[in-house]
Amino acid sequence: MSFANLKKQSSLGSLTQKLVKEVEKMSSTSNGADERFWKPEMDKTGVGSAVIRFLPAPDGEDLPWAKLYSHAFQGPGGWYIENSLTTIGQKDPVSEHNRELWNSGSDKDKETVRKQKRKLSYYSNIYVIKDPANPANEGKVFLFKFGKKIYDKIMAAMQPEFEDEEPINPFDFWAGANFRLKIRKVDGYWNYDKSEFDRSSPLFDDDDALEALWKKEYSLTALTATDQFKSYEDLEKRLKMVLGQKSAPRPRLDEEVEDEDDDRGSYTPNFSSRRQESQLPEDLSNQLNSLGSSNEEEDDTLAYFQRLVDD
Repeated sequence: MSFANLKKQSSLGSLTQKLVKEVEKMSSTSNGADERFWKPEMDKTGVGSAVIRFLPAPDGEDLPWAKLYSHAFQGPGGWYIENSLTTIGQKDPVSEHNRELWNSGSDKDKETVRKQKRKLSYYSNIYVIKDPANPANEGKVFLFKFGKKIYDKIMAAMQPEFEDEEPINPFDFWAGANFRLKIRKVDGYWNYDKSEFDRSSPLFDDDDALEALWKKEYSLTALTATDQFKSYEDLEKRLKMVLGQKSAPRPRLDEEVEDEDDDRGSYTPNFSSRRQESQLPEDLSNQLNSLGSSNEEEDDTLAYFQRLVDD
């Protein structure tokens, strides 16, 4: 752009308009929303529905899903919201701290462990077939974060319980099946019990279209790459701050902890700190509940802990 054109655009106000548009774009992408991810929504009656298709593993990757553990809990010093290093097979300060609390034998400490246990989330590429809440999402590829409830439905489709049921691979382009997502609120949590797979059918009859769709998938291994996790030392510092401790107790290393892999959701932004709050902010509360669960869905972790004590 020449200086003369710069002066001309200034007089017309077009430069200001461009700057305003850029600021709007920056605001929409910096508010924590990741446009790669699709999220179902509920209507005013408290129900939601959509039809999606789970997609195969991206090119060069082995699995059509990624698995990630995280922690989200509040202490005297604020919120601890971090990915767990146990995801990548490393020791994590929260898991070690929880083990120490559990081994104390105190009922109060065990209740604290229940509140601080790690959460399990799965991620897959999906194709949105029908999204009544946001029709603009239809026909697009997204990442979808889901919990144990939906994962169990996928496994049940692949390994049916009854002999007269035909196993299907929900992630297959040609022999997979559409997934009808049906959401209700049960005891304050999003519940997916009524969700189900359709009969097996090709997503498209056009292999060229399927290949083009496949090339639009997002990397899943990138979600659990080492750069997605803070170091043990940084996590330990954050944990001490949240717990209001000057020094964290070192746990015994003779017992391993298996944390609860429930379906009550997880929230895994890479926040380095968070101010102390008396209750969950509404947006965080919605994300923590967005995977849904009933109170009956307790992991066998607590029973495992108890066996360690009894032995």
